[in-house]
Amino acid sequence: MTSNNTTPAVPDNNGHLSRYVARQPILSRDQQVFGYELYFRDGVEDYFRNPDSDAASRSTLDTSLLMGIDVLCDGRHAFINCTRDTLLKDYITLLPAGRTVVEILETVPADDLVKAACARLKQIGYPIALDDFVMNDPRMGLVEVADIIKVDMKGTTPAERAEIVKRFGTPTRRILAEKVETREEFQACQKAGFWYFQGYFFRRPELLHAREIPANHLNYLKLLQTISKENVEPREIEDIIKAEASLCYRLLRYLNSAAFGFSSEIHSVRHALAILGEREVRRWIRLVATLNACHNKPSDLVLSALVRARYCELLGAKVPHGQSDVFLMGLLSLMDAILELPMGVVLEGIAVDRETKSVLLRQKSELDSVYQLMLAQEEADWNQISSLCSKLRIPETLAIDCHWKALEWARQMTSGLPAD
Repeated sequence: MTSNNTTPAVPDNNGHLSRYVARQPILSRDQQVFGYELYFRDGVEDYFRNPDSDAASRSTLDTSLLMGIDVLCDGRHAFINCTRDTLLKDYITLLPAGRTVVEILETVPADDLVKAACARLKQIGYPIALDDFVMNDPRMGLVEVADIIKVDMKGTTPAERAEIVKRFGTPTRRILAEKVETREEFQACQKAGFWYFQGYFFRRPELLHAREIPANHLNYLKLLQTISKENVEPREIEDIIKAEASLCYRLLRYLNSAAFGFSSEIHSVRHALAILGEREVRRWIRLVATLNACHNKPSDLVLSALVRARYCELLGAKVPHGQSDVFLMGLLSLMDAILELPMGVVLEGIAVDRETKSVLLRQKSELDSVYQLMLAQEEADWNQISSLCSKLRIPETLAIDCHWKALEWARQMTSGLPAD
């Protein structure tokens, strides 16, 4: 892509190029991640000064190339918002066909040039999605080339959604429900015939009355509780790992994976303790316990828990957080969804400091700014990111860089995860 075809990133006060990216998962009917819709902007000043959608779309492509679709989307489909200009100038072809979904915005007219561009892209392997589709949509002329039709839950009635599914849903043209925020909405959309689902409904636990903690989940909570104690003897840590066969196996597989690159094989828990040290072993036990608890859960929950943990840890090197373990805070922030239990019940079984417990229960805490920045980054809330970075006295470029590094790290960790 040449400089004539892209909107350059806006330099910050130090002259660095600033890139901003967030993503929202798109799940299939069985709650497996199908892809991610990517949200980009160049920089704070550019965001307010130049809200032009063509510029934003070009920036999306530029940043996707720069950062890597594989890392941004964990090897899944990338949904890229496209304007008329992006379509007609074939910018999207710089991204890989098959895995890049061309998402046509509701503002794009279905004129002959747009139709021809969509037909050309579809022919060479790019799936086509129509964003914010409604009954009597002005893009009706693009339905025949569409592979996915996206329907906004907040902008349509149940009757309209049912009619769209009935009229336009086929085995080769799937209907996607956007802004699905509750488990009840997800189940209703499933029943109505929707095939894909976008929103954070799966991160909210479905709470059942008088539900007991399953035995294996209780083991993981006890493990996290023990490993979170301030004074634990190395021998006790070794015994904890050895007592949980799957944990021991996974931990040794992790440590001997290419992600670590040790020159000699780590053949025992004691060897791992000697090489890594108690602090790092504690950290990896938390990771493996969390991953085990995520069995049969949507893969985005696993990845997001790791991204959050690493993101908070990287931020923690630059912002005050007292004696709190911000890595553990990020890791635990999705444990209610992973275990399908209220956060209060989860925290009853884990020894965490007062500030961490307060922030996870959404109460006043000294960690609130870090926690809110973590959430704002996921939700592409650029105004909130700007405000929180100012409050924490860190440059936005630092916060964004931490997120990118956390994404890379989390993907590296999950790609080395051995199968059960």
